[in-house]
Amino acid sequence: MLNKRKYSGGPVAYWMSRDQRVADNWALLFAAELAREHNQLFMVCFALDLSYPGANVRHFDFMIRGLEEVEKDLVPWNIPFLLRTGNPVEEIPKLVEYYHIGLLVTDFDPLRIKRQWKNQLNKRLTIPLLEVDAHNIVPCWIASGKEEYGAYTLRPKIKKLLPDFLTHLPELKEQKRNPQLEEKTDWFKVMKSIESCPNVPPVKWLDPGSFAAQQTLHKFISGRLEHYNQLRNDPNEEVTSDLSPYLHFGQISSHRIAMEIIKVCGDDENSKAFLEELIVRKELSDNFCYYNSGYDNTTSFKPWAVETLQNHMNDEREFMYSPEEFELANTHDPLWNAAQSELVSKGKMHGYMRMYWAKKILEWTKSPEDALKIAIMLNDTYSLDGRDPNGYAGCAWSIGGIHDRPWADRPVFGKIRYMNYNGCKRKFDVNRYVERFSQIRG
Repeated sequence: MLNKRKYSGGPVAYWMSRDQRVADNWALLFAAELAREHNQLFMVCFALDLSYPGANVRHFDFMIRGLEEVEKDLVPWNIPFLLRTGNPVEEIPKLVEYYHIGLLVTDFDPLRIKRQWKNQLNKRLTIPLLEVDAHNIVPCWIASGKEEYGAYTLRPKIKKLLPDFLTHLPELKEQKRNPQLEEKTDWFKVMKSIESCPNVPPVKWLDPGSFAAQQTLHKFISGRLEHYNQLRNDPNEEVTSDLSPYLHFGQISSHRIAMEIIKVCGDDENSKAFLEELIVRKELSDNFCYYNSGYDNTTSFKPWAVETLQNHMNDEREFMYSPEEFELANTHDPLWNAAQSELVSKGKMHGYMRMYWAKKILEWTKSPEDALKIAIMLNDTYSLDGRDPNGYAGCAWSIGGIHDRPWADRPVFGKIRYMNYNGCKRKFDVNRYVERFSQIRG
């Protein structure tokens, strides 16, 4: 409960934000159940904020086409979907007043802007506001009450709690039809509205929405997962799940993914490796952003990392690049250029390459502050799963040693874990990767 106001009747609404799906959505299920308990109408609302920091046409195109599917998926249950364009702090109170909503449920998000929205909204509402973590399998504040040092400290806590939370999901129930609330969204008009946003082109290789997410999951389980543990760090091999954009927009739940993988694959090495990433590492990122307010700047770095980076601040850099040169993939390193080209063209970068990519930005800029700022800017601008706890934690790991330990001291990096071109050559066919994405760049 985000406030102590008492419910005194009226419709129940779910303010959908992070978890943009109908299936397997604990926030939606909880709100619908409350409406049934009180014999009240239930509705789902969404505020589309076109000024969201870092978002552009690529992100809005993927999200809006997914939301169109949400509206269709709610029709069989007679649940209205009310979409408004604008800042939620302005738009949600208007909906509350117009429909005499008596109770509002929303989904959990650890990021600063979402928490600010809720705090500001709370000051304007006179009704209860409740929050449900429909994104993590173990709710973030239950998994841990503090910022965890690393995966090894969070893992046993998650493992202990997982049997209580990785359970069967109940079915959504149909409600009585209310013709007065049969509002149909003009999706053509909504899509036209994003033309004024920064013009990063949409991706064409990946379809958005919950149906496409389920298909992608089944493709992963049936054809890729059996090689995951062995080949996941080779960016030339197609063994990764491609689920990160769907997880970011909440078009599929971690809960469903985990249950499907366990059902099909049991407890083999491939499922263990994937579930470690899906549950422990992903929920560690939420933990980091929830408990560390500086998650997107160097104030989040641990004292040992701050000290070692400061000690090497004046080390000579063989190469230095501007943000524009990074963005245009105009460095001396063909591997880095290929990774940046993959990000720009696909809206996604292989996880192993994203680590190398971020660490080289640290090596080729004058300060860790600049490096982190540039890495976040590029990731948030071009990646479909940018503006996400995973991205902020990943950049902070690569540049500031978050969730890592001190390593051998070396120039520029200090004791931050180092990665280089030759190390990549030992792991995979670098020339094959470079050739693949240099063609896109050309």
